Amino acid sequence: MVDFALKTLVHDKVRFAIAVIGVGFAVALVLLQTGLFLGLLDNASVTIAHIDADVWVTAKNAENVDFATIFPERRVQRVRSTPGVERADNLIVWFGSVSLPTGAQEQTLLYALNDFAAWRIPWAIDTGDVEDLRRGPYVFFDESAGKRLGEFAIGDYREIFGKRLRIVGRTQGALSFTTSPITFIDYRLMQSLVPESLTGQTTYILAKLSPAADTAAVIEELRHRLPNNDVFTRAEWSARSRDYWVDNTGIGLNFVLTVFLGGLVAVVIVAQTLYASTMEHLREFGVMKAFGGSDALVYRIIAKQATIAALAGFALGVLPVVFADRLVESFGLKLQVPQLFYMVVLLATHALCLGAGAISFRRVARLDPLLVFRT
Repeated sequence: MVDFALKTLVHDKVRFAIAVIGVGFAVALVLLQTGLFLGLLDNASVTIAHIDADVWVTAKNAENVDFATIFPERRVQRVRSTPGVERADNLIVWFGSVSLPTGAQEQTLLYALNDFAAWRIPWAIDTGDVEDLRRGPYVFFDESAGKRLGEFAIGDYREIFGKRLRIVGRTQGALSFTTSPITFIDYRLMQSLVPESLTGQTTYILAKLSPAADTAAVIEELRHRLPNNDVFTRAEWSARSRDYWVDNTGIGLNFVLTVFLGGLVAVVIVAQTLYASTMEHLREFGVMKAFGGSDALVYRIIAKQATIAALAGFALGVLPVVFADRLVESFGLKLQVPQLFYMVVLLATHALCLGAGAISFRRVARLDPLLVFRT
């Protein structure tokens, strides 16, 4: 059975190669699209995931972490005095204009805190000491800023909001959903750069709860004390930030359509290949049935062919994904494909190919063996 299935499938090597390439293209399309989708969503909440805060206090109806709205910074005192809160600090997130050496201007997303180390941000420091941010007009640039803000070295200067700031550190992985690199700056220095908007104002309050605190009770009390703010757990704020981009940019629909089209391509090509192979060897199937071969035997043969096409196509489709990381990073994007998802795609590819083989099975199942001997 195995030999017959393989021989009939590869009898026309060109057709078989086209089927494998088609399945491989579909697999690569699904994996790459999913990886880019998850990479973008990770950017949408990467700072929320890394900042060591259990609770985020935001402006009322805030939709995502990047597009912040100001409120009075003195409200942090209400948070600090809430039972169960171990510590709390203000955080400013603000888009800033950077003047490049070329004379052009670019955008960066500024994160401003009084004590970065206490909140474990930046989470991946390549060069520099984050404590230096307190000591003068200094900033930390992320390595991704090289493409948007020009190549830089420690000790270089950039103008942000017209003020000349020295780069004293380099971080890794700090990239927003908008692909604007994240820049880290002292809280008071940030307020001085945009005094008309930020004097006495903040955009978030970070809260770390004591180990014995009842999270739900603390959040309820914070909502009572801060009726003009919203209060979220880390997970809730992360999900809200991600959902904003999925709902408002169309990337969710784009992801679904790409996966659907990838699956459709695989089904159509495999179905056509298996059907053509079956029609070319219809006499052999007829002889098999004439000598007592059951429909189950026929389907096992076609299922074997579908499995071969699925496995070969999957292996071909995975190759470009494995080596695509560097290329994707060169465009300022991230590719994240969980290991488990490879298995999901393999099983889905196999299932779709088996479904495509059902067309050929129905043709053979209706075949009258006597007709084979009459021709």
